[in-house]
Amino acid sequence: MPELPEVEVSRLGLLPHLVGQRLRRVVFRCPKLRHELPPALADRLAGLRVDAIARRGKYLLFDCESGAGGGWLILHLGMSGSLRVVPLDDPPQKHDHVDFILSGEVLRFRDPRRFGTLVWHPAPDVERHPLLASQGIEPLSTAFDGAWLHAATRGKTAPIKTTLMDSHLVVGVGNIYAAESLFLSGISPRRPAGRLTRPQCERLVGAVRDTLTRAIAAGGSSVRDYVHSDGGAGSFQLSCAVYGRAGQPCTVCGQPVRVIRQGGRSTFYCPHCQK
Repeated sequence: MPELPEVEVSRLGLLPHLVGQRLRRVVFRCPKLRHELPPALADRLAGLRVDAIARRGKYLLFDCESGAGGGWLILHLGMSGSLRVVPLDDPPQKHDHVDFILSGEVLRFRDPRRFGTLVWHPAPDVERHPLLASQGIEPLSTAFDGAWLHAATRGKTAPIKTTLMDSHLVVGVGNIYAAESLFLSGISPRRPAGRLTRPQCERLVGAVRDTLTRAIAAGGSSVRDYVHSDGGAGSFQLSCAVYGRAGQPCTVCGQPVRVIRQGGRSTFYCPHCQK
């Protein structure tokens, strides 16, 4: 599933193509993704100008003249969705479900599993939408610091790995980035979140920031379906210290990297370096 770095890379790639452009026409090729795609929504979007593209967690927020009676288009890539900017004459393929027709090119939403989301919010206060109101803290914001994480994890008995991936607490830290952040901070993914000390929380916050920032610079991680708006792929997964490296020597101590299951996901870690 695309996480915060992949969504942010998509946002940055779309800015020069969409901001200031009008949606000449919108085409839906299926009746629904995760939610219904009513024809009235395509009609509502036609003619609106995209004034900005924001991100909240793993949601892309398209400001479609919200200050002048328009609103916000909220988009989630789902499990395997991607956004591509293609020429007007590029024929749609089997899983290309939505086209946003611009001047000279098309923004195309491809979603093989149809778990993506495309909904309209007709008011300026987009963060009050139910999909966004329950989202946790942004890990790249100044509010996310050691003091906040220490206070937020008090009393929590769940492992810090699964806690870090809880979008109601912290948004966008997926499996790869949680594993890499915990390795960088020297914290075991098994450690109960409520037992982290204040210094450990400080280290972990710094590690999360560093990991996400490096992932964005690397174009995100392309493990399965994710591609950039220009069709390119992310490369962060190629530089991972522990993720996907079970049985291989740790890059720090040389001991074998281990893998366990947590919350239905594979967790990679070094038992020697992470305590």
